[in-house]
Amino acid sequence: MSHFKKTFEEEIVPQLQKELKIKNRLGVPRLKKIVVNSGVGRFAKDKKILEDIAKSISLITGQKPVITKARKAISGFKIRQGMPVGIKVTLRGKRMYDFVEKLVKLVLPRIRDFEGIDIKSLDEAGNLTIAFREVSSFPEISHQQKVEHDFGLEITLVTDAKDKSKALELFKKIGLIFKENQ
Repeated sequence: MSHFKKTFEEEIVPQLQKELKIKNRLGVPRLKKIVVNSGVGRFAKDKKILEDIAKSISLITGQKPVITKARKAISGFKIRQGMPVGIKVTLRGKRMYDFVEKLVKLVLPRIRDFEGIDIKSLDEAGNLTIAFREVSSFPEISHQQKVEHDFGLEITLVTDAKDKSKALELFKKIGLIFKENQ
């Protein structure tokens, strides 16, 4: 069992159960999965760039990404059906907990002028989406590989929380920091 998962089960779950007044410990909101996604629209025609982005995402997540393809053609964006439009990875289990720990302890503190995550990034279903303009704050990228083409990432933390307030408490207990003045 990963260190963060053990901490989560032994410390965070009982705290949340007490604070949210949930009788059964299985009713405490938990993370279900993390989806790491990058739109590659402008790089779609260049296979080498797509491979470089996929390799970078693989280094960041520790898992091989899947290339998502357009379901239908959109002429305004010069997209044909079946054309690559994104790269994504879905993390569950041990990799998910390891990734959250890395996100909280390494990545977010390395972002210059980081004031916290905007509360608007949390949807009504209790899922949090964090966007990164570039991936240089991830330790795997800055040390092992120089990214030739800047690309952004979107990280979605999916929970089984019933509402926004319970999910917010979960994310705060995990260690995510939210902006104060809202």
